[in-house]
Amino acid sequence: MKTTTPGFPLVLAGAGAVLAYLLEVGLVAAGQASFIPPYSLALSLAAIGAIELALGWPIRQTLRGTRLQRLDPFRAMRVVLLAKASILVGALLGGAALGALIHLVGRPVIASGNDIVQAVLSVAAAAFAIIAGIIVEQWCKIPPSDPDETAFEQQGQ
Repeated sequence: MKTTTPGFPLVLAGAGAVLAYLLEVGLVAAGQASFIPPYSLALSLAAIGAIELALGWPIRQTLRGTRLQRLDPFRAMRVVLLAKASILVGALLGGAALGALIHLVGRPVIASGNDIVQAVLSVAAAAFAIIAGIIVEQWCKIPPSDPDETAFEQQGQ
């Protein structure tokens, strides 16, 4: 399994931002209230990032040799998949919160400070979830066992 490259999460963040901005414009044009990312979104994304860091730490310790317990490969795979999922979901939801923030700041009428704080917290929590996912992916990488075998594999690609 390859580590996540920045291309696809950036595309998701951009798509989320554009869609959320267009949704905001459409809601306001229709006379409806604009959508503000709730505090629970920021709290959930921050909790996801913290949980995946907590789940990835024992795997990192085992791979570095400082923890003597046996590593369950299925658990390690689940943690890596959680990290990949949080990168993608964090990018999409962070982009959506960023689109909402851009709409709130760009309006001619100044938005409530609480609304802007909610959007900023959502963007920050999404960034935390993305960064935590990237860190956990790196922690779960298995070091090459044979340097000659790794060089041979790289030449074949």
